[in-house]
Amino acid sequence: MSEHSSATLGEIQKMDDSALLARLRDHIIVHSVLTGKFVLKSGEESSWFIDAKKTVCSADGMLLVADAICRVIPEEATAIGGLTMGADPVAFSTAAISAALGRPLRSFSVRKETKDHGGGGRIAGMLLPGDKVVITEDTVTRGTSMLEAVTEVHDAGGKVILAVALVDRGGSAERLLRATGVKFKALFSAPDLGLDYEGGLVF
Repeated sequence: MSEHSSATLGEIQKMDDSALLARLRDHIIVHSVLTGKFVLKSGEESSWFIDAKKTVCSADGMLLVADAICRVIPEEATAIGGLTMGADPVAFSTAAISAALGRPLRSFSVRKETKDHGGGGRIAGMLLPGDKVVITEDTVTRGTSMLEAVTEVHDAGGKVILAVALVDRGGSAERLLRATGVKFKALFSAPDLGLDYEGGLVF
């Protein structure tokens, strides 16, 4: 997908769900799926990994991602966020587009460590007690980062109503989150992108 083929927000909003997901899938495959020889966080080797930030941090990609996520999150959602930094570009761009769509969401980030100065804590941004929260992530392998974010949101007084990822590359996140009562959805699985449920480099 070249830059000159980028769609405007207005054009994206006119796409039906299948056309939007097809456009987003193409963007991920072209920009974010890398092949070669990669050492995983586990020390094992993989022939591929998905660097989804190539999609969620590009101007055209973030519009596609944000609009697609706005279409799957519950109407009652009031906030979106997750563990930094995999969730940050997804949450922030989705919050911005949600405002343009007339259903604004607050957005926040969960720090990896507690901040011991200023306001303190692990939540940065706009999360209020009682918020109905969507936890997000660019790519998810096991689901542990999402689960960590769920715990922090609950501790802050929010209620998690959905966890949504751009790409599920591991295939185990749904089971892990379901065990805690949280519904999980991925816009794409690794097989949707022509890959097996294995490998993937954790950024």
